[in-house]
Amino acid sequence: MSLRLFQVPKKLNLLLPQHWLSSIFHQKSSGQVHYYSGGLGLLFLLVGIWRLYKFVKRRREIKLKQKFFKRNGGLLLQQELSSNESNIEKTKLFTSKDLEKATDNYNANRILGQGGQGTVYKGMLTDGRIVAVKKSKLVDETNVERFINEVVVLSQINHRNIVKLLGCCLETEVPLLVYEFIPNGTLYQYIHNQIEEFPIKWELLSRIAVEVSGALFYLHSAASIPIYHRDIKSANILLDDKYRAKISDFGTSRSVMVDQTHLTTKVQGTFGYVDPEYFQSGQFTEKSDVYSFGVVLVEILTGQKPIRAINTNEDRSLVGYFLQAINENRLFEVLDARVLKEAKKEEIMTVATLAKRCLNLNGKMRPTMKEVTFELGGIKTSIGASILQQNCEEIDFVDGDISGHSLETDAHPLLSNKWG
Repeated sequence: MSLRLFQVPKKLNLLLPQHWLSSIFHQKSSGQVHYYSGGLGLLFLLVGIWRLYKFVKRRREIKLKQKFFKRNGGLLLQQELSSNESNIEKTKLFTSKDLEKATDNYNANRILGQGGQGTVYKGMLTDGRIVAVKKSKLVDETNVERFINEVVVLSQINHRNIVKLLGCCLETEVPLLVYEFIPNGTLYQYIHNQIEEFPIKWELLSRIAVEVSGALFYLHSAASIPIYHRDIKSANILLDDKYRAKISDFGTSRSVMVDQTHLTTKVQGTFGYVDPEYFQSGQFTEKSDVYSFGVVLVEILTGQKPIRAINTNEDRSLVGYFLQAINENRLFEVLDARVLKEAKKEEIMTVATLAKRCLNLNGKMRPTMKEVTFELGGIKTSIGASILQQNCEEIDFVDGDISGHSLETDAHPLLSNKWG
């Protein structure tokens, strides 16, 4: 406020004492200083409170993430992977913000599929890669074990026909796995006509069978870390942008010592695919994977599901139904129409006979996955020989691998951005 407001007529000014006028001006100036000082102090106080709030919130978030990391098996995972430093480099630990951004905060529109173990979302990383983010259900000890097991197993292998694990996130309430995105659904969907716009041909089905058998041959025969998958089924066989097979879901898989012949565990797997011998004894061997693969071969041949929805007196088990048809010389009565139309009789007989051997109730009488791959390779000579040679080269590489090197092979990068 201008001082001239306090000016008085010249005559009165002469009549007023000088100290009165000085007091008036001093009081007004002091009020202004106090006003600005009070406002500035309040501003500093608010900024301080806001910074304290952000600090406390940040500390809480850090502690919560540390709690989740520990509960989700982070310490155990680090311990498991510490034996091979190359694995730690390959298995990236994503932050929760990375995956929230990638999946648009887990938008329902990004859901690719849901199952007993959790939900899978489609996402895009900051570098433009399309990924599949598997969000587990609420954690208990069993789920943590499955999660850690899947990370450890997949961190040790990198095969063209096995889905590639890119990393994981442990600092969220439930653990997250990040895989390469496989865009074309599952073999189950194509066998059972759930994807009508692309009816799958026999030639492609037979190639997929050879690829899967080759991948299992590799898993069983890799000298340093033989692995039993333990849940082979058509729903766990994904198809990439070029309709090449990719085995997925290693949550129940186990790596074994080279001289170890079996695992004694609680029976796990999917009804209709589980080896009866394993079901009775609790001992899982590589031949148990062979049995499950035999069920997949029968699915391909018949177009029917492992457990058949029927109201007649026929066997509800696809395996029983198929084996009975073979024993009664009725094989061609139970085959899928597209197989009858497109496959040669010799090819059908070869696959059917091989499937029967894989389904032998005595595990010791079943072929190995190496033998299966050789026999399937005889159907499509060029495809089978090529895949068999690739898997043999990979196994030779593992045999001569120097400690600390990865099992890296010619893995397929993600090429497609379309929805599965």
